[in-house]
Amino acid sequence: MAKAKTTNKAENLSGKSQDELSALLLDLRKKQMDMRFQQAGGQLQNTSEIRKVRRTIAQVKTVMSQHANAAQSAK
Repeated sequence: MAKAKTTNKAENLSGKSQDELSALLLDLRKKQMDMRFQQAGGQLQNTSEIRKVRRTIAQVKTVMSQHANAAQSAK
């Protein structure tokens, strides 16, 4: 079941433009930084969220790379 969930997320990301992906990546990195500060201060309740955010960042970067490669190969 988890694999189907990931596929849907990847499909949703691949439908976004490069600008939308860049904005999403920026938001995710800010969220990751805030979570790191919360964890260091002992205030973070759900530590599994850090892992989820890190993996989402990787997915966004992968889709951005795929878009860049597709645009370059189209030239």
